[in-house]
Amino acid sequence: MGMELNETSAGAEGLLAEGIDTPCVVIRSEAVDANIAAMAAEAARRGVRLRPHVKTHKLPELARRQVAAGACGITAAKLSEAEVMADGGIGDIFVAYPVVGAAKARRAAELAGRVRLIVGVDSLAGARQLSAAAEAAGLALEVRLEIESGLQRTGVPPEGALALAREIAAMPGLSLTGIFTYRGAMLGGAPTLDLRAAGHEEGRLMAGVAETLRRGGVAIRDVSVGSTPTAVYAAEIDGVTEIRPGTYVFQDRMQTAFGVCRPEDCAAEVWATVVSRPAPDRIVIDGGSKTFATDVQPDKPPLHLQGFGRVIGLPHAVFERMNEEHGVIRISPEDTCEPGDVLRIVPNHICSTVNLHGSVYVSGKSGLRRVPVAARGCIQ
Repeated sequence: MGMELNETSAGAEGLLAEGIDTPCVVIRSEAVDANIAAMAAEAARRGVRLRPHVKTHKLPELARRQVAAGACGITAAKLSEAEVMADGGIGDIFVAYPVVGAAKARRAAELAGRVRLIVGVDSLAGARQLSAAAEAAGLALEVRLEIESGLQRTGVPPEGALALAREIAAMPGLSLTGIFTYRGAMLGGAPTLDLRAAGHEEGRLMAGVAETLRRGGVAIRDVSVGSTPTAVYAAEIDGVTEIRPGTYVFQDRMQTAFGVCRPEDCAAEVWATVVSRPAPDRIVIDGGSKTFATDVQPDKPPLHLQGFGRVIGLPHAVFERMNEEHGVIRISPEDTCEPGDVLRIVPNHICSTVNLHGSVYVSGKSGLRRVPVAARGCIQ
């Protein structure tokens, strides 16, 4: 397949000639490689390890590219995602999520027998299950304690970290090696556009918790932080040892709005066909909520994005609404969109968009090739 990716070549005839149908996700390899190299360079410049989160792309191929470019390993959201990555040749994996349940603990111990595995913990109940499974398997399972840093989801509050860390560190079969958090673009408990201040606040909080644990006799080594918007700033704080950005591999409209990247750095797009123009100022495409993520809603702080994605080549278009199979886009009556035209759209949030697709098209020297999204739907 030899289609080139530019603003004028994504017509329906070209797609059909190449055996590609819409809606679909198309990934520009050259932009991916540039994004991977840029983040690797930022981490190296700051003297921290890079452990990218693969929930964005869910493709072992891209995880291998990240490791080859300097990442120390990868981060996964769930054990099932980690298992797919291990099968795909990745040998150093951190599951940045509390692993709870006897069955999951046994799976973690089994996977730890194949690769270097680190798992998250934030409770005595979860730690005890991991301890039992590790002992039964005859191995030492590496764990990190999750710290709640302001997003108010999983994690132990900083003031409770020492007591819990001491108990976990004393459990047989477990090796407590670090702490981690996820915070995103938050400052003082609220969303922010001041990414440097947000990253510094996150880094200082985590470095402080680490010092408290060490003074209390818990010899942790790793302090893992950071999302794509804040990772490079959190890495500027002494004591931070690792960053875990994910979205940077593709970038998306949200990251562009944060100022993290340029529009041309967005490496993944949804291609969709105009199926109707029922009014001069309205078109309908063949992709709705089963094609595009809806978790980053329009007009929410701090970004106040207009619509669900950026339509390339139609700067004034607003992707206003969708249901399962229909995407409704407001355009100018002067725009020349007609049924059969194919649009390229950069979604607000690429991570959960990719998870909606069974396969993606990846560009290369020989054109586009279809790649299954191997870790799609890995929720266990």
